[in-house]
Amino acid sequence: MSPQGDFPYEFIGELLISQHDIRERVEALGEQITKDYLNSEKLVLLGLLRGSVVFMTDLMRQIRRPLTLDFMSVSSYAGTESSGFVRIDSDHKSTISGWDVILVDDIIDSGYTIHTIRKLLMDRNPKSLKICTLLDKVDRRKVDLTIDYCGFQIPDYFVVGYGLDIDEKGRNLPYIASVDLNKYNQQK
Repeated sequence: MSPQGDFPYEFIGELLISQHDIRERVEALGEQITKDYLNSEKLVLLGLLRGSVVFMTDLMRQIRRPLTLDFMSVSSYAGTESSGFVRIDSDHKSTISGWDVILVDDIIDSGYTIHTIRKLLMDRNPKSLKICTLLDKVDRRKVDLTIDYCGFQIPDYFVVGYGLDIDEKGRNLPYIASVDLNKYNQQK
């Protein structure tokens, strides 16, 4: 199968994670979270918008226990690079004090965003706070960070698909693919 399939993105490099592999891993993460939180009375998945939406939607359907959802909108990228500065565009709406919180993100590379948001949330007195990400670029890590639930570790590629984008393109791909930055920059 061509990684481009039926999608009109000429900048797609190589297929990294198939739709089937994503589905299997999300099911396994949901099963593990279900087991880990069997006795939790208050569980909230707190997603970082917009990239986490697809992952979080599929993940919540695999968690077999009561939970609630909330979101934060944060910015840390300028083009294809993390700026190192985290801006909160929209905060979560519900209280998390006394709740078991799972912070859900699409991808962690430098770790600055998750590290900053984690510190902010810990000041809000959750009962517990764990981190769940679909993708982890370990080679790019700039801060010490524990990831409790990880879908896949990937090499240092710029990737799109399954909610991840490059300048709002590629979010709708059902798989994860690398971006050929030379092709992408020629199309701009």
